[in-house]
Amino acid sequence: MTMTQPSAQHGAATPDHSALLRRHGLRCTASRLCTLRLLSASGQHVSTAEVCAQLQGMGLPFDQATVYRTLEIFTEVGLAHAVLGPGPKRYGVSSVPHHHVVCEECGRVQDVAIAQMSEAVERITELTGLHAGAGGSLLLYGRCSRCST
Repeated sequence: MTMTQPSAQHGAATPDHSALLRRHGLRCTASRLCTLRLLSASGQHVSTAEVCAQLQGMGLPFDQATVYRTLEIFTEVGLAHAVLGPGPKRYGVSSVPHHHVVCEECGRVQDVAIAQMSEAVERITELTGLHAGAGGSLLLYGRCSRCST
């Protein structure tokens, strides 16, 4: 997996990332800033191992335990969200509420805008009484186009 690298000054934070961490009550440590930048730049849902490998590939000495704790803290304070599926837990950040579609075979996670699913969600609620979670998100499992051929 290739993610966009943060700026060449790995320890230096952009004002937006520093402010975002502070708004969520977090100190601006190097591991938090770098992890947040990678997560934001990736535009994907990534595992702890993928984030750790990318950081280490950039010469940053963060181990997997540190990255895991950082991602879990981000999830706890609402800065990121975690998606469970086959394989490792994957983390993402988005300022736009969305649903997730997870491939049961390869574990790939895709976002689906809430507006695109509104009729389907209403129908699911009618049929089952099930309502979207507190964040307004549903998690759907199936097989992606790559795995279903």
